[in-house]
Amino acid sequence: MAAQSQESRDRVRELVRQVLDSVPVEDEEPSPDHTPEHVVVNSLREKSEREFDRDESSKSLITEDDLRGLESGSRVRIAENAKFTPLASDIVSERGIILIRKKPRTEGLKANSVGIGADHGGYALKEQLKTFLEQLGLQVRDFGTNSDQAVDYPDFAHAVARSVAAKHVDVGIVIDGAGIGSAMAANKVSGVRAAACYSPALARNSREHNGANLLTLGSSQSSFDEAKEIVRAFITTELTEERHKRRVSKIDGIEMEYKR
Repeated sequence: MAAQSQESRDRVRELVRQVLDSVPVEDEEPSPDHTPEHVVVNSLREKSEREFDRDESSKSLITEDDLRGLESGSRVRIAENAKFTPLASDIVSERGIILIRKKPRTEGLKANSVGIGADHGGYALKEQLKTFLEQLGLQVRDFGTNSDQAVDYPDFAHAVARSVAAKHVDVGIVIDGAGIGSAMAANKVSGVRAAACYSPALARNSREHNGANLLTLGSSQSSFDEAKEIVRAFITTELTEERHKRRVSKIDGIEMEYKR
């Protein structure tokens, strides 16, 4: 009886072992030669989660070249005030391209309008900054120059400074080769405090501590990207603390003394 009982237990153990062996065990780490049956392509997921397929928001005019290669139903990000060439408009209609207009980043702006001017050396940078300012939602008044033909920087610094002094614009920006001559010329206009700035820190300081209302830039000193950040710092900072206001009033007092 004992022998039969042991034999029965052995058979049961063998059956259990066979059952366990037949159950697939999931490895914690797949073997190197393991090939998954389903592959999730991250690039497809990322594409579906993107807000747009192409970003053309830095351009004020969209041409057919900017839309080349886009599939039907593609999403294109454009500037708020962007315009289209006739052929580009046809492509948008034919392919059902979705336009996503970039909203201006107006948060923190301390000015609504800007007067801008430049001599021939600053003309190219002026044109770039003008588009940048318009994309921020600011009203921009351009005092020239309108080409890279040689002109005299005091003429344009004077024109912008007079507009600032008359409060036709909230702040002014003037660009020449170094930014220094334009600052000197603009500061001859009563009510103008022009500052030549070569970094965002200086631009913030000129506004917060000195109440500057006109910024001058040097086209040979700053790239477009650097100039953008300097301008951004200038137009998002203002004079608020009483101790700084008191000191600026003393600057105004000196100006009045020599007007007599």
